[in-house]
Amino acid sequence: MTAILQTIDTPDGPFTILEDDGRVLSSGWTDDPERILGRLRADRVPPHVAPGRTQAAARTLAYYDGDLTAIDDVPVMQYGTALQTAGWAALRRIPAGGPLTYREFAAHLGSPNAVRAAASICARNAPALFVPCHRVLRTAGALGGFAWGLHVKQSLLQREAGK
Repeated sequence: MTAILQTIDTPDGPFTILEDDGRVLSSGWTDDPERILGRLRADRVPPHVAPGRTQAAARTLAYYDGDLTAIDDVPVMQYGTALQTAGWAALRRIPAGGPLTYREFAAHLGSPNAVRAAASICARNAPALFVPCHRVLRTAGALGGFAWGLHVKQSLLQREAGK
């Protein structure tokens, strides 16, 4: 089977989606396929990747057109530890416009002192936007890190806050 790679234009720049069997494996604000493939562990990179049309592209455009829930149930596939898997599922439950701090996110995972683990879960999130790690902030609302640049994270948070 061949995985599909598609780049679309968004207000935050080019957004590339890697989809396999209808599930997003990796995505982000770049037009460089290697950056998208590089978000995956080497043994999880699909053996065959070709340009095409992904199912998630239309949902991404709907999100940017104002339907902030359009991305909520886009199928994704991630591989990780039990804690990472639970963390990625928890990220999907953070509502648009309701960001959490890393400490609050860690508490949602049942370990309020595991702030570094919470940050690591966000850092290892490959299907950006669809698993909204951008909704996790440092204490006192500072942006913290984001693989695709703090300007993109800030733009997403502002869009979701209705600004």
